Amino acid sequence: MRSIVPHDGSRLPGISRRRFVQLGAAGGLLTLPELLRAGSALRDDRSCIFIVQQGGPSHIDTWDMKPAAPLEIRGTLRPISTTVPGTQVCELLPRLAARADKYSLIRTLCHTSNDHDAGMHMFLTGRSAPPADAPYLGSIASRLRPATRNFPAYVWIQELEFQGSASARYSSGGHLGPAHAPFLIGRGTENFASEAFQVSALDPPSGVSVERLLDRRRLLETVASAEQGASQSVASGALHNFQERAFDLVTGPAARQAFDLSREPVEVRDRYGRHPVGQNLLAARRLIESGARLVSVNAFTGFEPNTKWPPVVNVWDMHGAPGRPEVGIFSENTYGLPWCLPRLDEAVSALLDDLDERGLLQTTLVVLAGEFGRTPRVNAQFGRDHYCSCFSALVAGAGLRGGAVYGRSDNSAAFPADRPVSLEDFSATLLTALGVPGNAPLDPSDFTRRANAGEPIRELFG
Repeated sequence: MRSIVPHDGSRLPGISRRRFVQLGAAGGLLTLPELLRAGSALRDDRSCIFIVQQGGPSHIDTWDMKPAAPLEIRGTLRPISTTVPGTQVCELLPRLAARADKYSLIRTLCHTSNDHDAGMHMFLTGRSAPPADAPYLGSIASRLRPATRNFPAYVWIQELEFQGSASARYSSGGHLGPAHAPFLIGRGTENFASEAFQVSALDPPSGVSVERLLDRRRLLETVASAEQGASQSVASGALHNFQERAFDLVTGPAARQAFDLSREPVEVRDRYGRHPVGQNLLAARRLIESGARLVSVNAFTGFEPNTKWPPVVNVWDMHGAPGRPEVGIFSENTYGLPWCLPRLDEAVSALLDDLDERGLLQTTLVVLAGEFGRTPRVNAQFGRDHYCSCFSALVAGAGLRGGAVYGRSDNSAAFPADRPVSLEDFSATLLTALGVPGNAPLDPSDFTRRANAGEPIRELFG
């Protein structure tokens, strides 16, 4: 018999998954109680918005420009100065250049896979050689920093686009189990920027009305009452608590209101930008305020009107096309940096300002990066290809310093010239910012730091 495992790692005696389904999962509620099964004695006010640039953004055209390099390396974009003396970023990021004192740049991230699926799995687990069931950072946050309110701890906005096994990996909780899988919002190109978009994840199962769910709740309460008369077990009490929380999410207004962007003033929505990445980041801020611990957002910037290219969300995968410079990395269409970077600039700068004005930046970690960077040399197709040997990330908030630049790449941004940052070091830095201690257990045989064996970048703290 496979037993239900509560948040403290112990097993609920005598209660199998089949019995759990019989007692409380009727009508499709099994996933919600499991989702809410996040737990740990560790609690604080830290949270994270993790912005994933799926496809791999070009570091040499954004955060680590090389204006003295030959044209085939530096590209056609120019650097501009920021508010931090000596630090430059791309000319297409003027808003973020004006806010460089609010974030730090890591310029020497590196790992060993140029494959999208493998690279993303490594990047999101924070491990250079992760097993297939390694949990992603959001699942770790869910396990060790459970939501303080009746709200999913780990939410993913705008699902990733994969052709391989990584899609199953990122949408699960890894070896931590489905209790710590992300609450997925937005399939394909669905996003909060569409006025017609509706969050359906909290809807009752098809054909089951709220009234019918309430009837089932009363039936469960009757069964629970009868069982309590026979045995006052900790297990039955825990299951009852999860069931109550699941019913409240589905039938109550709090979660739905958190996802409802129409409650935001028009000027706030305009400030973030009326495009997918802008509205999705605004939704992420609302979810953090509602109690989520880690919200991952796919940095999908949307499409130009009447686009002729396939509607995919991994827009940062800018290889270009043979003989077609008009669809290359420096073109102004959907798959060029002049299209994507201004929208990212608008959205991320608005997020940093909004969090700061609301007093949330000191407790909310903001991360912006992709699974790898792009090749230092522009290819024959007017694009750049996958490149894992050196790339950049932006980090802000949660006690991290602003205005710092960690690491230096060589003259073509091909390799770290000093202070390389492994994925283990990167994840250790993020977990430290989230207040996760080095010996916090993920399960009885696994420890966050021991499994990752990374060291946080101390220069970014304080």
